[in-house]
Amino acid sequence: MRRLILSITAAAVVLGMVASPVAARTAPPVNIVEKAIAVNAQTGEFSTLIAAILAADAAVYDTLTKQRQLTVFAPTDAAFADAGLNAGNVATLGKATLTQIFRYLVAPGARYAADVVASSQIRTLERGFLEVSLMGRDAYVNDSKIIGTDIMVTNGVIHVIDAVLLP
Repeated sequence: MRRLILSITAAAVVLGMVASPVAARTAPPVNIVEKAIAVNAQTGEFSTLIAAILAADAAVYDTLTKQRQLTVFAPTDAAFADAGLNAGNVATLGKATLTQIFRYLVAPGARYAADVVASSQIRTLERGFLEVSLMGRDAYVNDSKIIGTDIMVTNGVIHVIDAVLLP
């Protein structure tokens, strides 16, 4: 059922982007999952992330779509590929493992880039900590470089990272 809803949502987002004139477009408010789908439709960078959300426990989807403010550190498809994962095989990790990974990739509260780099640690929903560091002009969480920041959504903010973080 979630797959059908996400497919319909993705189709609606793509249709809306194509059908409306550029000058008349106003971005509708979207949550974390809807934004990942929209970005993936444009760039193809979040196919594995979306597949992992769908394969995890339903609580992950619910958490990422509710109005609670969150910060998500979202690995790209290349990051998942470096871990030997793709949209076709990520479900083999199992619901429990995927759920634990997502709880480690998500922090309570909307933490924008300035908030992230001002911290030395960020507590995650998994109750662990992400270590924040700066190397030159680059910011990292654990060993993952933050490659995109401050993607705003109705229920928080997304930062794109180049590695899958494991608890």
